[in-house]
This record gives sequence, structure tokens and C-alpha cells, in this order.
Amino acid sequence: MSIALYRKYRPATFGEVRGQEHVTDPLRQALRSGRINHAYLFSGPRGCGKTTSARILARSLNCAEGPTPDPCGTCDSCVALAPDGGGSIDVIEIDAASHGGVDDARDLRERAFFAPVSSRYKIYIIDEAHMVTREGFNALLKLVEEPPPHLKFVFATTEPEKVIGTIRSRTHHYPFRLIPPSTLKDLFEDLLKEEGIVYDPAALPLVVRAGAGSARDGLSVLDQLIAGSGEEGITREGAVSLLGYTDSSLLGDMVDALGARDGSAVFSLIDRVVEGGHDPRRFTTDLLERFRDLVILAAVPDALDKGLVNADPEAAERMREQAARLGPAELTRAAEILNQGLTDMRGATAPRLLLELMCSRVLLPGTDGADGSALAARLEQMERRIASGAVAPAATQAAPAAQAAPAMPQAAPEPVPARPAPQPDPTPRDSPASVSPARPSAPEPAPRATGGSDGWSEPPRRSAPDPAPRPASAPQSSGGALDLGRVQGAWGQILEAVKGRRRFTWMVLTGSDVRPVGTEGNTVLLAFNRPNEAKGFANSGSDQVVAAAIQQVLGTEVRVAAAGSGPGASSSRRPEPAPRPVEPTGWDPPAPQSARPEPAPVEDSVSPVPAPAHEAAAPAGPPPDKIVTGLQEPPPDPFEDASAAPPPEPMAASPAPERRPEPAPARSRAEQPTAGGSEPGGGPSAAPSAGGAALIESELGGRVIDEIEHEAPAK
Repeated sequence: MSIALYRKYRPATFGEVRGQEHVTDPLRQALRSGRINHAYLFSGPRGCGKTTSARILARSLNCAEGPTPDPCGTCDSCVALAPDGGGSIDVIEIDAASHGGVDDARDLRERAFFAPVSSRYKIYIIDEAHMVTREGFNALLKLVEEPPPHLKFVFATTEPEKVIGTIRSRTHHYPFRLIPPSTLKDLFEDLLKEEGIVYDPAALPLVVRAGAGSARDGLSVLDQLIAGSGEEGITREGAVSLLGYTDSSLLGDMVDALGARDGSAVFSLIDRVVEGGHDPRRFTTDLLERFRDLVILAAVPDALDKGLVNADPEAAERMREQAARLGPAELTRAAEILNQGLTDMRGATAPRLLLELMCSRVLLPGTDGADGSALAARLEQMERRIASGAVAPAATQAAPAAQAAPAMPQAAPEPVPARPAPQPDPTPRDSPASVSPARPSAPEPAPRATGGSDGWSEPPRRSAPDPAPRPASAPQSSGGALDLGRVQGAWGQILEAVKGRRRFTWMVLTGSDVRPVGTEGNTVLLAFNRPNEAKGFANSGSDQVVAAAIQQVLGTEVRVAAAGSGPGASSSRRPEPAPRPVEPTGWDPPAPQSARPEPAPVEDSVSPVPAPAHEAAAPAGPPPDKIVTGLQEPPPDPFEDASAAPPPEPMAASPAPERRPEPAPARSRAEQPTAGGSEPGGGPSAAPSAGGAALIESELGGRVIDEIEHEAPAK
């Protein structure tokens, strides 16, 4: 009958304990110097040497040559406490899992005061100390705190946090760790050589992996493989079959299928795993382990030589090729998906379904990855395709599109031409039936410096000054923060912001169906159906309201310019529209400055009212040629002397202050024409008032509530 390997090859001295040098070296030094404590606490994972080290410590303390770090092995105490010895009456091992109550603690306390029979110390080794109840620990507290000189305690546990603090604070705590894989591999090789067993070196990594850092678990697996091996010894195939691991070739095929995005091969391999009786959880664990090895190989090409990756030589070359082909980003993402899926598989009733869902997520990198892992995997895949020449770089493909972009038609309106110099209008503004033709003998007045071309100054605008003439090329989007598509897309929000700032502006925009039609630099162009609406929009300060609303919605500081939408209209100022009939009692509003005609000569019978010296540039009312009687006036005498009319006053250097236009002085009945009819009550004296109201409504967008009459200055 054979003895289990973990019992047959249990260490007898601290020098034989492997992988726990951080514990054995301090203990040996304490034994060498004689600084021995009365209580020790050994903690760590199972099978890492806690109980074995406690027995070695008891052997070293009771050795005839001791206390010594190296027991002699020949004295009665060393022979009794050897791994195959019969034990000593002075060294008592207690399993706290079955003797952890308060009664057991009281019994131990009563017997502990008796002196040892044949040894130097009486030593209590309490295994699984975390199973002792709180009452049991409290019963032992006084004994552990102040033991007799011949008494020593060694507590061994896998959960030191469950040992009450009053006990733990009175011990020397030595934490044991998992044994490194390389140390376990060397240990197994030595044991196999000692036993004379033939083995395949590729099978040892599987045994080390099954041991998971525990020497006792690894030795149990190795003992099982030895028992089931034949004349050929321990083989890798036998280890894979017995331990339930996935074959390396199957893992390699799955990695290749996932890397090639071959869904048919992936789901066929999953079916092969399930039909072969393998556990999907085990397969997922093995696949995650393989991706871990590939990630390390991608980061460290010589990881196999350094021992960072344990793999059989046959699969090493294939793993190097897979790591280089897939790249670290894609490998890391696949490992993260498998790790999360393995966590979800715990307690799942359909593990195959979860495995298939995990593989489908790996096949589709664009379906997840909020942290950027999916994007990194796709970029890495595209870089590999470009490097291999499968696709052309993006720069060469985008070049033809960039060259063809300027040829596309622009939806923005045409630029504004430069304002021409004032020229006489060859065609009359009004119909021949209502306005007499211009007199050829009258001299044309010179244009004034600061006024319009018709000889009287226009009320100052409340908005920003007119922009400089724009170039003849089509306006382009400024790019970046401001572009036409962005303004048009947010136009509904901009209208809501305008409504909150100024309801009148909102009514103008919605009533005329105004839309942005272009951008130039930081200027947004709005299209109006009629030029008067565009001009009144700017004069009323609505352009500034819309600009503030755009800045509120888009966060970009812009300017707003009004533009007509008719033929030839390209900016906030448009040419004069077609002539319209003159109302009987009104006078036409001033035309835009870009196309305003020169005034007709003043009639001899009307003497203008002299203006004050400081307001010489601003006449009190509209030009005389704008005043129209209710009926058609008789044609003027072509031989009448035009010198009776006073010459126009020169314009002042400073701009005229903003003032409300005053009505023209009423003419006496003697000065009224006799051929045409006249209006009752003075007729033409009321025309300016009606024309002023029309001007305010059409140009400024306002409404006249009341009008204050002014006395005409004395002649």
C-alpha cells in the first residue's frame, strides 16, 4: 500500500519548505537567537505549509540540541515528530472545526498547566483556528496572554480576520502565500525523478495549473496521474482528459475563428465542445487563460523564454503568430468580454447560451465598448489592413472628394455689390398720370456729403454700420463653430429664444417665413420676401435680437444681415422694386440709398422754409418733389425761370441728429394750382403725416398711435 505523495514528501525541516522563505527565514533566525514567543499565528491559503511549519517549529523547540533552526533528526523528540513518526505526548494537535466550543477551551486550559512529560515545551497546535467560537477564544484569552513558561501556542487558519483581535494581538503573525508555479514545477520534477516515473514535460504545466499554488493540491493531482498512467508514464493527453481541460488545438482554432470574424467556425466549435461533453464554464475559463497568454505575448514577445507564459512547445509558435496578428487591443477586449461572461455564468441555467452570446460580442466589435475598447480594436484592425495593402490609406481616398467639393452649388445668396455713386434715374418713379416729367431746364443739385442721393438725410440706423462690400465669390461657411447647416438645424430653437427676448421680432420672422440662407465669416444672412421688410428689420434693431438669440443657442457670437429673396437680391440692401401707383394723400417713402433717384427741381411757386444754422443738412420734411396733391398737377412751364428757387444749402460736416420729420409748411390758396383739383382743408398739408405713418410702419416696423402737430415756422 502506497502513501500519498503529500504525506510521504512532507517537509521535515524549514530548509525543505519551498516557496515560503519569507516565513521560514525569520523563524530560523528567531530560533537561532533564542527570541521565541509564546504564541504564533500562521495564516494563508490551504495546502501552502501552515500545519507542516507548525510541526517543524515544535520539532525545533523540543530537539535535544535545541532550540535550533535545524533539528538533528536523531533524538527521541525529532524521531517522534518526524513526518512518518508516531507523535509526541507533549505536542497536541487540536482540530478547532470539531473542538472549538467553550467546553473544549476550558478542558484545554485545565490540562495546559501540567508540565511536559519528556520534552522541553508543551505545545498546542490549533488547526482551523477561525472555527473557534468567541466564547472559546474568551476562555483561552487569559491563558494565551499569560501562559506558564513551558507552554507554547501555534494557531493555524485560512481566515485570520475571524480570530478575535485580543488573541491576534498577543501572537506573532506569519502570513503564508501561494507557491509560485515555477517552484511547484521544480518540486514536481524532483518528486517524479525520486519516484522514477516517466512523464511528458508538457503535462506538468497542467498539473501546476490544477494545483493553483497549493503544494498539497498539486501533489494530489500528480499522485492521481501517476496512479492512472501506464508504461508510457504521464502524458499530456491523459492529463487533459483526466483534468477536464480543453485541448490546446481546440483553443487555438477558436482564437483563429474569432480573429477572422468567422461566425460559422466559432459556433461549430462551440457545438463541438458541448457535444464532446465539456463543461462550457471550463471551456470559457480555458479560453480566457489562452487570451491572457496572448495578451502577454503581444506585450512581451519573449514571454515564453522568461517564463511569463506556460505553454507546450508545439503551441508556442502558433501563439506568437496569433498575438502578432490580432494585436493587444483586440485581445484585451476579448479577454474582458470573456471575464465578464464567466462571472455571469455562475449559477446560470443555460451556460451554452451565455458562451454563444459572449462569442457573438467578440465577433462584433462595434456593438459595445463605451470605454473606447471597441473603437481601439477597430482602429487597430484598420491599421493592419492598411499596412498589408488590403485598402488604400484614407488620405488618398479623400483627395478626389476634396477636389470636387468646390464645384458643388452653394445655397447661399450672391454677395452684395459695391454701392454705386448716385446717378439720375432715367425713368420716373411714379406713373405719368400722377407725376409731371422732370424739367430739363432746371439744374441738378449736387449730392450732399452725408445725406442720400435725393438731397435729404436718412434717419440714422439703430443697428451696426453697413459691412464693407463683399467679394464677388460665393460666400463660404466659416467652418468650425459657424456653418449654414448648423444654423438651419437649430432655427426652431433660435426662434424660441427670439420670442423670449422680443415678441415683435419673432412675429416678423414667423409672419414672413424668414429663413437663414447663407453664412459669410461670422455673419448670418436672412432672406426676406420684400426689401422693405429687410430694411425695416435692420432699422428696428431686430438683427441684434436675432444675433443674441443665435449666441444663446449655439454659443457663437455672430452678426445678422437681412437679405431679399427676389431675383438679384444678395444682401441686406436690394435695388428698388417696380414702380407702384401713388396714393392720393400720401408721399412715397425714401428709396434705398443704393438705387435712390435724384430729386426733381423745386417748383417756382413753393419757397422752402429756411432751416436753422445747425440743422442745415436736415430739411424739416420730405423733399418737395415727394409732395403730391390729390389730383394730377398741370405740366410746368418749360420757359419758367428756375433761378427763383434758392440753391441747396451745403451739408454740415457732422451727421444730423435723429429727429422726427416735421410736416411741410402749408401753402396758401393763392399758391395752389388751379388746373388740378385741391383737397378740402389744405389738401397737401395732410400728406406728410400720412406718408410719415406709412414710412414708420414699412421702414421701422412700428405703429403710429398719435401725432403732434407743429406750427410752421414763419417765412
